[in-house]
Amino acid sequence: MNGKILLIEDDRNLAESLAKFLQIHGFDVDVAYSYDEGAIKTFDNKYDMYLVDINLGDGDGIELVEALRFADDSTPVIFITALSDIKTIAKGFEVGAEDYIKKPFDLEELLIRIKSKLNRKFVQKKDEDAQEIHYKNLTYKGGRFFVEGKEIDLGEVQREILLKLLKNRGRVVPKENFYQLMKSPNPTALRVAITKLKKKTGIDIKAIRGLGYTID
Repeated sequence: MNGKILLIEDDRNLAESLAKFLQIHGFDVDVAYSYDEGAIKTFDNKYDMYLVDINLGDGDGIELVEALRFADDSTPVIFITALSDIKTIAKGFEVGAEDYIKKPFDLEELLIRIKSKLNRKFVQKKDEDAQEIHYKNLTYKGGRFFVEGKEIDLGEVQREILLKLLKNRGRVVPKENFYQLMKSPNPTALRVAITKLKKKTGIDIKAIRGLGYTID
């Protein structure tokens, strides 16, 4: 399989034909026909990509993705839309979309976009998995974090923040560098993420007033 995709599309005919097309090309595809069904599937399963229609019968696809980002779900997203106004498209990118495609679209074009985004994700993951970092009683190996040999559960943003701190230990990492990892960056959200990391890892992450964060 080339990856697992969740397609959230309320047009059943389009959803079924698109799912079949992607399955023929080696993708594992789940389909949700509504906002609520899509939200449930994102919590119950792990996906490599979301394909999300902006105009769902029971909700707004952009709002769904925004909610997922606040829940620390950074799964790549491609929006499907019949709209062409710049404000809607801009809002989609603001909440963390990787790309969008406008209806009616060519299936081969969508396939190219999906493969491009997933290939980049898989290459990045392969590079990260090859790294091994040790810091006090914390170990990063195979893309996972362990404290005294026991794996700790971290969200994607928390994981990226901690990895950046470990790679730059002894140096102050500017807060702007962390904002680049966040879908909705702001000082409060960053402080919350750092506090959660401290609690989960036991690491003393120091705030350098007006600059950023560091670990010794």
